[in-house]
Amino acid sequence: MFRRTPRLFAATLAVAALALGACAEKADDTPTTGTAAAAYPVTVGTLTLDKRPEKIVALSPTATEMLFAIGAGPQVTAVDDQSNYPVDAPKSDISAFQPNAEAIAGKNPDLVVLSDDRNKIVEQLGKLKIPVYQTPAATTLDDTYRQITELGTLTGHADQATDVASRMKDDIAKLVKDVPQRAGKLTYYHELGPELYTATSKTFIGTLYSQIGLTNIADPADADGKSAGYPQLSQEFIVKANPDFVFLADSKCCQQNADSVKARSGWSGLTAVKNNQVIALDDDVASRWGPRVVDLLRVIIDAVAKVPA
Repeated sequence: MFRRTPRLFAATLAVAALALGACAEKADDTPTTGTAAAAYPVTVGTLTLDKRPEKIVALSPTATEMLFAIGAGPQVTAVDDQSNYPVDAPKSDISAFQPNAEAIAGKNPDLVVLSDDRNKIVEQLGKLKIPVYQTPAATTLDDTYRQITELGTLTGHADQATDVASRMKDDIAKLVKDVPQRAGKLTYYHELGPELYTATSKTFIGTLYSQIGLTNIADPADADGKSAGYPQLSQEFIVKANPDFVFLADSKCCQQNADSVKARSGWSGLTAVKNNQVIALDDDVASRWGPRVVDLLRVIIDAVAKVPA
């Protein structure tokens, strides 16, 4: 899974909430400009929609980004309180962490897209005859591509969704291909929060780093998988591992940066600190698995490319 928001780690190590977004509802099933008319009913997994949804409620920031990317934004009438991209997504006070069936039903949705089944919300919405599509936290890029294309099918934007997934694949392949070859592998530490929670190579974010040949110092800390890929490290562990890079996915939520890292006990001697290789990531981009994964990978690769091969 993808994780961030360190404040949640202290309590439950919860996965960052995700969501879908959009604008005004449409009055009929007329497809948007440039989209071939989709034939309904359509089925994805066990979910069948008899007509194109025009009042989508999205309870996941990642799904919100996906919906807008494939052209379904105008069909979304409300998104959760964590969805902040794109900026014109119709943000509401509905919580993705504590979803309320009554509040969701009040939006009169014909489709709800969510990530986690918190508070047994799927069962509650089912009793209200409200269709639900789940987009669980991705573990691989293939999961991302599948969710994008399935959302395209459900919303009547199959062609646009296929194009988005194809562009992502092509962009990522080109970025990875251009990474300089090295005799030895560089190491890194990916920080989810100042409490030193991190992600191993077995997580979605970890697979991105693996694609460009970086070695994760956290892997030995969760060799048995008991932390589900998200162990909490100690100061001593990180200092001893001495990573070449420190990537901060807590720069916005917790104001972490190169200076704050350098000020930590024993960290000033880290290779990453001494070589100015402490990289502040955008927390939101680094915690989601939608189309902006390409942007995240580009930032990481640009930083690595500055180190002589």
